[in-house]
Amino acid sequence: MNPVLVVTLILALAVLLIVGGLVLSRRSARDAGPIGPTVEAPHRPPEATGGGTAVAEPAVADPVAPTTVEPVVEPGVEPVVEERPRLRDRLGRTRAALAGAFTGIAGRSTVDDETWEELEEALILADVGVSTATRLVEAVRDRAKAERVTDPGALEGLLRAEVAALLAPGDRTLHRAPVKPTVWMFVGVNGVGKTTTIAKLAQREVGDGNKVVLAAADTFRAAAAEQLGTWAERTGAWLVRGQEGADPGSVVFDAMASAQTRESDLVLVDTAGRLHTKVNLMEELKKLRRIVDRTPDALTEVLLVIDATTGQNGLTQAREFAQAVEVTGVVLTKLDGTAKGGIVLAIQAELGIPVKVVGIGEGAADMVPFDPEEFAAALFGD
Repeated sequence: MNPVLVVTLILALAVLLIVGGLVLSRRSARDAGPIGPTVEAPHRPPEATGGGTAVAEPAVADPVAPTTVEPVVEPGVEPVVEERPRLRDRLGRTRAALAGAFTGIAGRSTVDDETWEELEEALILADVGVSTATRLVEAVRDRAKAERVTDPGALEGLLRAEVAALLAPGDRTLHRAPVKPTVWMFVGVNGVGKTTTIAKLAQREVGDGNKVVLAAADTFRAAAAEQLGTWAERTGAWLVRGQEGADPGSVVFDAMASAQTRESDLVLVDTAGRLHTKVNLMEELKKLRRIVDRTPDALTEVLLVIDATTGQNGLTQAREFAQAVEVTGVVLTKLDGTAKGGIVLAIQAELGIPVKVVGIGEGAADMVPFDPEEFAAALFGD
């Protein structure tokens, strides 16, 4: 036999043996299953008996998601830390409205009646409200007289001090119950951003290691439950929802039961957006509160969500809701998109309800605790 032919046959046989071995090896590994923990797909929410409420499992992490890699920091070089959004950078419109007035006042030769009128007008245009603006101007006027201030340019500093003093009172803490679960209920009219606010706070709380239940008690707007469902999947929170048009009370009842069973830390209750002039809808809010109150001391916050761009209408809303459900604090959204940030002062001065959280952007990090001193500084550009 030809020696070349023999060598060729031997090489061909070797290649076949190698390829066959690889195929068998891969098939054996596949049949044995993956190494490490398995990942289940999210469950379809089961229908609950009685209330028609469904409890959704928290979303499961994507098994092919990229691994988080810590940044490499060279010796002696400080790592770059992303700072919380600065309130000053987001209050540009309100600050500009006041700055224009102070420019005119600073250009005067002396402090006279027209100076005080111009200052009061600037505050009203910033939606501080007539009564609160008058109160602030009188306080600045008294202080200027006591300190013998004659330079119009010094009035801005005096006003800033009075704004800080006005905002100083009030407990701005988001309180927790002594035992699990804590319940925060969110109320407000349509379109102010309740559902988005809840989603952002849920993301923050889950990120801090808390077990969160979202109660989709806005059963009149299907999009609200769907929106909360999307955020529950993103954050790993549990979602309790009902059929469209179902009794909101049954959703809250089931959410409380679910939270107690799972030993959850926090229940965030989203209520239907409702007109503050509708007595029957306010009565429904009272009913929801009574259901939560069956768990003693669980409800620590009733947060009224107000769109800052609505101005004095927000003050009317706050007054009506406070009478109906004992509002403990205000969440002011879209503060970065308005020149009417003075509504913060009106709410504090006329109702005594503290603003606890403000929304100054679209991202979850833009929902921040309200700092009175930072707000006063931001209004005047410091």
